[in-house]
Amino acid sequence: MSDDSRRRFVQHALAAGAGALALPAQAQPPALIKSGKPIVLKFQSTWPTKDIFNEFAQDFAKKVNDMSGGELRIDVYPANSIVKAFGIQNAVHKGQLDGGHGVPTYWHDRHAAFSLFGSGPSFGMSSNQILAWFQYGGGQQLYDELVQKEMNLNIQGFMYGPLTPQPLGWFKNRISNLKDLEGLRFRAVGLAAEVFRELGLNTTALQPADIVPWLDKGLIDAAEFNNPSSDRALGFPSVSSVCMIRSFHQSSEVFEVIFNKERFDGLSFALRSIIRYALQASSADLSWKAADRFSTDYEEMRRKQGVRYFGTPDDILKAQLNAWRKIIARESANSRIFKRIIDSQMRFAKRVVGFENDLTPSSKMAFDFWFPTA
Repeated sequence: MSDDSRRRFVQHALAAGAGALALPAQAQPPALIKSGKPIVLKFQSTWPTKDIFNEFAQDFAKKVNDMSGGELRIDVYPANSIVKAFGIQNAVHKGQLDGGHGVPTYWHDRHAAFSLFGSGPSFGMSSNQILAWFQYGGGQQLYDELVQKEMNLNIQGFMYGPLTPQPLGWFKNRISNLKDLEGLRFRAVGLAAEVFRELGLNTTALQPADIVPWLDKGLIDAAEFNNPSSDRALGFPSVSSVCMIRSFHQSSEVFEVIFNKERFDGLSFALRSIIRYALQASSADLSWKAADRFSTDYEEMRRKQGVRYFGTPDDILKAQLNAWRKIIARESANSRIFKRIIDSQMRFAKRVVGFENDLTPSSKMAFDFWFPTA
């Protein structure tokens, strides 16, 4: 073979090799593919724009949007933008909304068992342990059965986002004993409202944006909501200077994200997986942000806005536990699925909380050692 022929042969071989190494269009990295218009899902939260909870909803949506590389976009609108806050479940079921962000206890009036997914007795479980039950203790399957079979709703929902235990609430004066609560007109929702009714209060369910205006007008005497950041943003310190902290009425609340089931099932496996993993990532991120923001707003209200915090007396806490016992017995007798959820949670809690109690040293002991003058 002449030098010229050899050179042409090598050139052809290199060209063929380069062609063999070229990736087909469908195998190109996503960043190299020119995508068309994104799939857009229209969501509404149950939270006002100024509430940190609406920020948490936006954080979840951003994770989905970023992880999908622009293929999927969730647009989150604040409460009452499209439908009333308490109308989101029905709107998602009918397809008026593609999804929503809230808490399952808001659907308590449709079925009491909804409150058990983050706003129930919890049996000593933290909100993170409630999520563990939901992921690994059969909670997701029971939730799907309640939503899709018992209620026949066209909804696929998920729990995420562990929250801190709620305060007892905001009051005009310090609550010293159980008798101080009797007869008060009080804002509460879900099974928690039933707990307070057992304690002698008259309860009213209000969406977050209405609580402080009702307090200001004297339409209710006291109210609970959730956490220092939400309470501060909603304006509680402008109408009350007393907050009673520690309570069993909602000691392990978590968020609920719901999708129109047909819309969710119509997404590709990859996009459905992104949503599921974005929820897990959001749970971690939310808990970290909450630790920073909640404690900061707690200190700001205490030191700069004159809010006085008092621990809830033990007789009230014990009365709450007894109230839960009555509610569980009553609702379990009326609903088979309610009882199945309760039984499942109790089995999980006995093992998981028992393990936690055995292994975890006292954080109060450590705090008092390192910060004796706090």
